[in-house]
Amino acid sequence: MVATSATSSFFPVPSSSLDPNGKGNRVGSTNLSGLNSTPNSGRMKAKPNAQATPKINGKKANLPGSVEIISKPDNETSQPAPAPRTFINQLPDWSMLLAAITTIFLAAEKQWMMLDWKPRRSDMIMDPFGLGRIVQDGLVFRQNFSIRSYEIGADRSASIETVMNHLQETALNHVKSAGLLENGFGSTPEMFKKNLIWVVARMQVVVDKYPTWGDVVEVDTWVSQSGKNGMRRDWLVRDCNTGEIVTRASSLWVMMNKLTRRLSKIPEEVRGEIEPYFVNSDPVIAEDSRKLTKLDDKTADYVRSGLTPRWSDLDVNQHVNNVKYIGWILESAPAGMLESQKLKSMTLEYRRECGRDSVLQSLTAVSGCDVGNLGTGGEVECQHLLRLQDGAEVVRGRTEWSSKTPTTTWDTTTS
Repeated sequence: MVATSATSSFFPVPSSSLDPNGKGNRVGSTNLSGLNSTPNSGRMKAKPNAQATPKINGKKANLPGSVEIISKPDNETSQPAPAPRTFINQLPDWSMLLAAITTIFLAAEKQWMMLDWKPRRSDMIMDPFGLGRIVQDGLVFRQNFSIRSYEIGADRSASIETVMNHLQETALNHVKSAGLLENGFGSTPEMFKKNLIWVVARMQVVVDKYPTWGDVVEVDTWVSQSGKNGMRRDWLVRDCNTGEIVTRASSLWVMMNKLTRRLSKIPEEVRGEIEPYFVNSDPVIAEDSRKLTKLDDKTADYVRSGLTPRWSDLDVNQHVNNVKYIGWILESAPAGMLESQKLKSMTLEYRRECGRDSVLQSLTAVSGCDVGNLGTGGEVECQHLLRLQDGAEVVRGRTEWSSKTPTTTWDTTTS
């Protein structure tokens, strides 16, 4: 009985009142020889000539085990009966689940192979993604950069703006990796609360060699204290293939209130955030104590007027990015010098910020050679001034130039 009950819960048991051979003389038995089963319908369909239900005294007899046959028109379609609910057909389709898992695995493997993260060159082994990392007891930030085709000039070497962008990027990533980057351009959490931002006051850069397209450079940066209310940031740029130092830079940063646009002292709360990251070291460049000359229309050899910032020149603090000033300074440099000389050192003093509506003038004075013979080579020194249209100074600067090493010219002819 138990086995029969368990079996019937999974498989339907035919009624014992029906004779499977259509034989027998029981009362109420029905001849089923006139019934045909539709293969896919799951139900019995009666033909018109099937025997009717037995009657007693002219009435239908509902006898035990009797089957009532109902005739249906041929044009009436029968709906298939649902399959019986059993333990087997309630299980999930494991083959479909396995196929889905296999598809996901193959897609992930394809994406992993397309990523091709493995370094192809030995100089990228330490930083394959170029994301940077903290080194030297957590005080120095190091990041690699590959020189792109759009970062080089006509002489195939990287521009000074490219070098300066790498320095600025590593400075911000250093603050970010240390967990001090808040909602601002390099602002710490306490600086953000007090509406303070960092602004660069002075920058010195010495370039011994410019990288070329495809080169990979390694940039190290760290910070040190400078006086009571300043911070010094230094950079060393190396060629990843040779380890040769190609660029050195040192800068002085001070705090400014973002709302009043006035310089501010370093609050004790902010000092407590940044002092643990200070390195006790000398600047990588000896400070150039020579005074930067103030130019005017009479002392300048070249003047370029009508310079205006674009929207893309503004940073998140709504003032012009300091790298953009370098491009404006060189706007007034003579073309002959730019073609025959390379910039080997630069000293800048930032005196005022400018915004999106500013109109500027760039002034340059050349010394060290005859202005009319700049293409002959030799050492050249230039004094620069970037000022607003009303005469207010924005940046004073001094640049030193040396002759370019002769290089093979690009062949632009076509057959």
